[in-house]
Amino acid sequence: MRPRALDVWAHKLRTGRVACYHRRHVFGRKPRWTNWSGTVRATPERVVKPASIDALIAAVRDTAARGAKLRVAGSGHSFSPVVPTDQTMLSLDRLRGLAEVDREGRCATALAGTPINVLGDMLAEYGLALANQGDIDAQAIAGAVSTGTHGTGVGYGCLSTQVNALTLVTANGELIVCSPTREPEIFKAAQVSLGSLGVLARIRMQLEPSYVLRDVRKNMPLEACLADFEDNCRRHRHYEFWWFPYSDVVATKALDVVPEARPRGWFKRVMVDKVLETGLFWAVSEGVRRVPASARQVARFSARLMAEGEYADSSYRVFPSPRDVRFNEMEYAVPVEQGIDCLREIRAFIEGRQIAVHFPLEYRVVAADDIWLSPFYQRDSAVISVHMYAGMPFDEYFAGCEAIFRNHRGRPHWGKMHSLSARELQDMYPQWGRFHAVRRQLDPGGMFMNDHLGRIFGA
Repeated sequence: MRPRALDVWAHKLRTGRVACYHRRHVFGRKPRWTNWSGTVRATPERVVKPASIDALIAAVRDTAARGAKLRVAGSGHSFSPVVPTDQTMLSLDRLRGLAEVDREGRCATALAGTPINVLGDMLAEYGLALANQGDIDAQAIAGAVSTGTHGTGVGYGCLSTQVNALTLVTANGELIVCSPTREPEIFKAAQVSLGSLGVLARIRMQLEPSYVLRDVRKNMPLEACLADFEDNCRRHRHYEFWWFPYSDVVATKALDVVPEARPRGWFKRVMVDKVLETGLFWAVSEGVRRVPASARQVARFSARLMAEGEYADSSYRVFPSPRDVRFNEMEYAVPVEQGIDCLREIRAFIEGRQIAVHFPLEYRVVAADDIWLSPFYQRDSAVISVHMYAGMPFDEYFAGCEAIFRNHRGRPHWGKMHSLSARELQDMYPQWGRFHAVRRQLDPGGMFMNDHLGRIFGA
């Protein structure tokens, strides 16, 4: 087995993919499902795992004949309860691989359950790569697209902007192919749909020739970073930072295309990713969980753990960051011109209320798009993510941050925690009515709804 293949399997184990899988019936017990952070659980009546498109169609038709609800489960990396159902859960785990590759047109069609970390390896064999991706690569491509998952960069939109055709199975078992020129209304709705229109079966992506990214990490004072942030966003292909509460330190990450790879050695990867940023940070996080009053000191200490340096490697190996220490997350996209003010208010809230948090806040920018339910619809956005170590209470922290986000016209990430309902959300999305017209057309009986979708969609 090649070293990269070992890395892929190690990543699956680290990120808890296996832990998110459904447990089989044991002595009559129902299967159980949980998300990555362990805060969302479900006990579905049955779990189906189709291994082909025909089997997927059959599963949907059978569910419809039963008059049951159906939700799709990918890798379990959503923090919001978009997946849970007590009826039929459909796993995409066996729908993996590339269905079609067009090297000349720089396109590829992936089966919906293909994890992004596996997709990167597959595309590399054809000399192709995603134009951009997020810093977690364990998600199934269908889940990442359906929730508007994104990376960073003033010139780059969310992952759904790279999609140029979708194949989905609707509530009546019909297979629909949509694109900007074929069923364009369905396509605009399906690019970000939370799985409410049907089951994504195949996803066709517009790609780039394989490329190498240089990753440069630097630590610097917060105010210096904010003063130069706009310039650095223009100067670099991708630029973002993490700020540690109760400190004046940020860790920056700049990515740029370079001609040659200079990958990190095995020892350095282990020391940085495993020992410092995983092992030691997990240990101090456990300490904060047991003694919340230590959060302030630990946050300042953790800021010093972030390693500086640089390396260069294939893009799909550089984009993701280790996510071995589990957490819960809230994330909002605010108009880019309001981002820094929003961050300053969150800082004042944390320090004023003495919130017991030591996890860093992530700050990045994402380009505007024209996708109906995208958080970035028609506006360049500053994206601010707040985190709390898994097992620690987050209600006060997230509620306070959410109030600040909303004051800055923020839109929540569909796969992250938020408290909004249809009443608030419909005013944030100009094409809200058009989306739901398509949803009611494709799923008039609400087969693909659950309690969470009922709350946020108002149906």
